[in-house]
Amino acid sequence: MSAEPIATFASSLEDLGVDLVRTAADEFASTVAPLLDAPAVGTPLPFESATLPDSVETDPTVAELEAAATGVTAAGYGIADYGSVVVQGGADGAEPVSLYADEHVAVVAASDVLPDMDAAFDRLAEDVRSGTRQSIVATGPSATADMGSLVEGAHGPMDVTVVLLEDR
Repeated sequence: MSAEPIATFASSLEDLGVDLVRTAADEFASTVAPLLDAPAVGTPLPFESATLPDSVETDPTVAELEAAATGVTAAGYGIADYGSVVVQGGADGAEPVSLYADEHVAVVAASDVLPDMDAAFDRLAEDVRSGTRQSIVATGPSATADMGSLVEGAHGPMDVTVVLLEDR
């Protein structure tokens, strides 16, 4: 993977006020632990050697989901020029885990950071053809100005942290 999309991704995240934490998969648990405010919920991660700490509930009830301070999900890919992460829908419940908690920790493999939205749309088309029926393209914390003044966290997390698995 070229370093350019990663550098662009890092710059875009910084512009959005999103923290980027870089780690190797085998150091993931110790890297992510300090990022988690309890109670935390998450979805199983598809990355070899990157597993969530036992304190993260990976099969949350509705009550646990509603009470969660932190939600941890894999991001199927990142979009470098926007600083976006794509959370793919499925049986693991990644969508509500990424949206209900005040903080979303998105975990993305460096090899899955795409350079731009054109590449992301190509990948989304591939996903749809292969059966992924829903994806959330999330760019920074949730925010709306529907009623005039900007409100963060109205429709999703107030804070977002991206954990980049540099060796994946």
